[in-house]
Amino acid sequence: MRKVMSRLKISAISYLNTAPLMWDFEHSVSGADFEISYTIPSACAQALRQGAADIGIIPAAAYATIPDLIVIPDVAIAARRAVRSILLVSRRRTDSTMVDATGANQHWAKVRTVALDTSSMTSVALVKVLFANWLGGARDYRAMAPDLDAMLEACDAALLIGDPALRVDRMRYFTLDLAEEWVARTGKSFVFAFWAIRGQALAGRNGGAIAQLFKQSRDHGMSPKNLEAIAQEWAPRLGLSVEVVRGYLVHNIHYYLDPPCLEGLDLYYRLAAEVGALPRAPGLRFV
Repeated sequence: MRKVMSRLKISAISYLNTAPLMWDFEHSVSGADFEISYTIPSACAQALRQGAADIGIIPAAAYATIPDLIVIPDVAIAARRAVRSILLVSRRRTDSTMVDATGANQHWAKVRTVALDTSSMTSVALVKVLFANWLGGARDYRAMAPDLDAMLEACDAALLIGDPALRVDRMRYFTLDLAEEWVARTGKSFVFAFWAIRGQALAGRNGGAIAQLFKQSRDHGMSPKNLEAIAQEWAPRLGLSVEVVRGYLVHNIHYYLDPPCLEGLDLYYRLAAEVGALPRAPGLRFV
């Protein structure tokens, strides 16, 4: 008698930038039977670590900490320029709304304490890499829930990721876009997350066929018609204009794990290990 395989459990991130990747799964297009749950990036990684999920859009940092993960090729949440949703935020010390590059650098050099969004893994390590290598050395880092007022009450600066970062009024604060800073310092793309499968969950399954479902979902979600539907749905949810949401998905997020992204990912893993932000990551294993 043929054994019936259980449904694969997907752990996805409940942020706008994941919406195009989830298009087929949310609209019953994939033709496959999955069990889907939504959470924050750090909890998504924990679900794979504990075996509560089989597939996850994991923070890139999680690959260095969870054994036996296999990467779905070609799909990512990445950036080749400013990303807008990964920000280091600090209160302005003057009434001016414009600060040149020299003034901004001087401001970040004076930061001593940094509140780190507990939703994040990859951006936490990225903050540590940027400070250690280019922003004046390590700081006093404190893990905190993503409440900007509370974070800035306790610390000089705060890391915010995802939708909370998109809603920050950047005219009120000094802000540093971490992807933009990374690209400026290294010339490399930056990868925030990618799909990974637990090796055990692939046993007896066609990994290539599964990977194709995730690529097709990305492609369908990125079609102009469906991107517009996503923008119309998410704009009121986030309190942002449709134009802002559309622009973010089209221009700020790069959804392909291409060679430039792989180069940036390799450099990130190396630098994060050098500053002690992550253990040394194993080589990427692909489906």
